[in-house]
Amino acid sequence: MSLKDRLQEELTAAMRARDALRRDTLRLAQSAAYNLEKRNQKPLTDDELVGVLAREVKTRRESVDAFRKGGREDLAGKEEAEIAVLGEFLPQELSVTELQALVDEAIGATSATSARDLGKVMGWLAPRTRGRADGRQVSELVARALAARDLAAHEPAHASTGDARARGANGGSAAG
Repeated sequence: MSLKDRLQEELTAAMRARDALRRDTLRLAQSAAYNLEKRNQKPLTDDELVGVLAREVKTRRESVDAFRKGGREDLAGKEEAEIAVLGEFLPQELSVTELQALVDEAIGATSATSARDLGKVMGWLAPRTRGRADGRQVSELVARALAARDLAAHEPAHASTGDARARGANGGSAAG
């Protein structure tokens, strides 16, 4: 059964059960998917639909933060309930360990060496983590890993340059 069919079945069940929150959340998700289908002028694949659902979840997470900052715990709770409904249709989230392994694989696959390669690595990772990890978290892990690689690559060069400078500063030159 396709994800689109599953969404429709769950929407029908929510309407029968008179579950307004679930019904409205699923309708909004279907509407977002429909709008994307119309814009692209083709039906969405399950992967594209997962992307739509992931964006819906991301929007709601941002709303939760904004509502909490504004002291609106009631609205934040509603958004969290909607996230839970949408989360049922997303693939299982990646653990930090799994995510780190994917980041390491992506860096190797793209031959990334410095922070300038962040976009290349994220491009490789995006389809593999869509709907399974927060993009901000992925980006932070990639940036940290690339910064560590960049630092490690430059460290020996700095150490040997520093030694030569130290010898020159101490009058260790033969021309002296």
